[in-house]
Amino acid sequence: MFLLLQDVPLELRRHIVSISLDGTSATTIIVDRETGEPIWRPFLYNESCPDALPMVKSIAPPNHTVCSGSSTLCKLVEWWNNAGSNQKSALLLHQADWLLWLLHGKLGVSDYNNALKVGYDPEAESYPPWLVSQPYSHLLPSVLAPGTPIASLKEEIANKFGFQKDCVVCTGTTDSIAAFLAACANRPGQAVTSLGSTLAIKLLSNTRIEDSRFGVYSHRLDDKWLVGGASNTGGAVLRQLFTDDQLEKLSEHIDPSKASLLDYYPLPKAGERFPVADPNLAPRLLPRPEDDVEYLHGILESIARIEAKAYSLLKELGATEAKEVLTAGGGSKNEKWTKIRERVLGLPVSRANQTEAAYGAALLAAKGYQQKN
Repeated sequence: MFLLLQDVPLELRRHIVSISLDGTSATTIIVDRETGEPIWRPFLYNESCPDALPMVKSIAPPNHTVCSGSSTLCKLVEWWNNAGSNQKSALLLHQADWLLWLLHGKLGVSDYNNALKVGYDPEAESYPPWLVSQPYSHLLPSVLAPGTPIASLKEEIANKFGFQKDCVVCTGTTDSIAAFLAACANRPGQAVTSLGSTLAIKLLSNTRIEDSRFGVYSHRLDDKWLVGGASNTGGAVLRQLFTDDQLEKLSEHIDPSKASLLDYYPLPKAGERFPVADPNLAPRLLPRPEDDVEYLHGILESIARIEAKAYSLLKELGATEAKEVLTAGGGSKNEKWTKIRERVLGLPVSRANQTEAAYGAALLAAKGYQQKN
């Protein structure tokens, strides 16, 4: 992060008035409450803690967002059971919270998008009683709306990097929500698919939907809901099989109007979160045809089928029906894939004007600056 700050040209740093950032949802760090130093290895977003799941299911409402092995709460319980119950000065932070703390210095602040998977209720704007009553509840951070000013940039950082002294640091959000904000989708029925290392879906809905059986949850977005989930399929599995150069060259030879007869479930390793929640689901990437163009076509189309299944599932569960899909992330650059997805989804699919989640984080920073002033 500090190397990135240094990469911002000095003449621009002098004009920066507000900072926010996005980080992968459910990437969890347990730190010392006094020093902020990590006291355990980080739990990554896609790491499952199946041993903690029965305990979480015993306290949470049925099919709640936390009732998934990869939820932040499962990671907290896993740590508590193994090492935490004798560590009174511990604090849970998400990836974005911890990085922002390095900038503003006020330990223990999160946002309601990152805190969703630890059990925070964004509708009630509080942690629910079933969570507050647990012996580890003192580890939970305080929660603000995304883009809320926290404090000015630490003086030593402002001085070192040449930022304004009153540059404000604001609460962040998760990466797929930042991608949604970047796409500037604002009508119910508009959706954003982020094609990064994973496939993340966010649909603007009038209705809140939660169902851990399918890895579906809703984030609050002002007075509406961002319904969706994240599949482990996506760019990570493509990178295991092809170089970026190969992906570009092979894609040129694909005819997106023709359906591929190959049926895969492309995953980088065993385990899926959405639209099927199965920690043991095995990747299916065989049989591999001799022609690499045919193979890539089959994989891209199979990922598109997973995406279509996801939007169909959200409609079945009661979300506002998807009418248009904007695409963010690295996969949005592949025009042949966009055409394949349009055919498979049966919806208009286009690349968002802004496809970088960082742009969405910058919009949050702008919102925070306006609040401050």
